[in-house]
Amino acid sequence: MKRIWLTGASSGIGAALAEQLLQAGHQVAVSARSSGPLEDLATRYGEQVLVVPGDLTDAEQVRAIGERIARQWGALDCVILNAGTCEYIEVRQFEAAMIERVVSTNLFAASYCIEAALPLLRQGNRPHLVGVGSSVTFLPLPRSEAYGASKAAMRYLLQSLRIDLAAEGIDVTLVSPGFVDTPLTQKNDFPMPMRWPVERAARHIAERLDKRPREIAFPTPFIAILKLLGSLPSSLQLAIGRRLARNEDNA
Repeated sequence: MKRIWLTGASSGIGAALAEQLLQAGHQVAVSARSSGPLEDLATRYGEQVLVVPGDLTDAEQVRAIGERIARQWGALDCVILNAGTCEYIEVRQFEAAMIERVVSTNLFAASYCIEAALPLLRQGNRPHLVGVGSSVTFLPLPRSEAYGASKAAMRYLLQSLRIDLAAEGIDVTLVSPGFVDTPLTQKNDFPMPMRWPVERAARHIAERLDKRPREIAFPTPFIAILKLLGSLPSSLQLAIGRRLARNEDNA
């Protein structure tokens, strides 16, 4: 049984992953802005669940969450940084504030959580830090400036932490999903090839956590295509991106 802190647990991959982890018998501290779905988990799973809601973009609230987990459990064995958001840039009305919002949620909030979690992981058993990035980091795509930049920064942050935490025995895993059917992606107005149901994505992640891989990327064919396209010369990447943008404009 592990003591796990899971962020973004109220919907999407986070909610489905919470179910997977709780059904496996782990203790899970669940965070999100919306406390209702977290309380529902506590009602169904009892003392396995520690409800620690809050706005993770607020460093003080995150610090308080860490302190509550410390009082309740004393340590953490795993932290899964899943909370995130997505907004798309309309370049004719470029909005820097959008980039600030997305980076704040996807990168700064994760950093606050890491700051709160590391002291607890250092007291845990076989500590494991897990962060959810995105397959968008393999290839620049139209309108993805804010989301892609935040997830590219998340990738670099976790890869660097993997090096610096190795001496302490803290493993770091990056999760890079393709399209998953969540409330967030249901707002997308473009085709989403090889989209997975959220339960399948959560099960795929949960089944691989014990192996502590450096990266969990899926679906495999979609990731392979993105990596192949991402290895092309920049001129060809630009041509592909323009074609995608043009098709999107005509949709």
